[in-house]
Amino acid sequence: MHIPDGYLSPATCATMYGASAPFWYAALARMKRTLHTQTTPLLAVFSALSFIVMMFNLPLPGGTTGHAVGVATAAIVLGPWGAILSISMALVIQALLFGDGGITAIGANCFNMAIAGALVAYAVYRLISGRSAIAAHRRVIAAGAAGYIAINVSALLAAIEFGLQPMLFHDAMGAPLYAPYPLHIAIPAMMIGHLTIAGLAETVLAAGVVAYLQKADPELLEATAPAAARSRVTEAGATWRRTRPLWVSLGVLLALTPVGIVTAGSAWGEWSPADFSNETGRRQIARASGRVEPPAAVPHGLRRLSDVWTSPMPRYSAPFLRSPAFGYLLSAMTGAGLIILASVFFSWLQRRARDGAGGVP
Repeated sequence: MHIPDGYLSPATCATMYGASAPFWYAALARMKRTLHTQTTPLLAVFSALSFIVMMFNLPLPGGTTGHAVGVATAAIVLGPWGAILSISMALVIQALLFGDGGITAIGANCFNMAIAGALVAYAVYRLISGRSAIAAHRRVIAAGAAGYIAINVSALLAAIEFGLQPMLFHDAMGAPLYAPYPLHIAIPAMMIGHLTIAGLAETVLAAGVVAYLQKADPELLEATAPAAARSRVTEAGATWRRTRPLWVSLGVLLALTPVGIVTAGSAWGEWSPADFSNETGRRQIARASGRVEPPAAVPHGLRRLSDVWTSPMPRYSAPFLRSPAFGYLLSAMTGAGLIILASVFFSWLQRRARDGAGGVP
């Protein structure tokens, strides 16, 4: 679901950046009132959770792979605006540092997974959970449904963006310039795997986190349960300690990340230009695309834009390491560490801006 460079036209990329910008601005405006010592750890832990979860590749029908996103868990605890920021942060670091998703497609990937995913997850969770108590089993069901629907909406948006490319952008002979498969191929190819395996993974993740928090720290579920009884307000600065179980769980997932490379194959629509040029790659693309052969040549625009950015640790591997598993683990540690640093830095900037404004007569 991470659209690479070259699969979307520059016009599409610009449009998606434009569509995402108002939501980023609104999220920053909403969160700057609460981005303090209590909110920063939550923003960091759920962004890091999303980053780590997306490293666990699952085998999907057609020989492709997919993954959960963790957007519903972020939306349920942080609310939609905090989830937009946390998932966007994870996606940006994935693109810049690891080449997972293109830098030209950051707007599209964030719109699909962070923005639409967060808003849909929040709406579904609130609709189903209603006025039920924090500890009600209904909230676990609501979380699972929110995760399932959100990830499938994200996948559908990506499939539509892929499928519009050959219709709108082609050469004089009709050959596609960017993503090569039209809507009637792109949508089934993307949705079959997400409606089944990836959607189920997101369901289990969201429902499991909410069930755990109901017992371990129900106060974290209050932000999206305004009708439920409120508990006491936590003292400032205590949230790092309160979120310790979440960080421990994140550490366990981080240690298990090498399992994520066990599944072979690429996600649909994330093939490299080289895959279009060798027989094995072409067979894999055709198998994942309803037995429809890819173009005989690499689409011109895809080839031209595919190397617009060279990430320092491409495909979550360190060039100086011989062990793919250790390289994957190092990538997970690096990404999670950068997310924590970025969260603390943004909190410091916001606190400094508030202190400066308070000192102005």
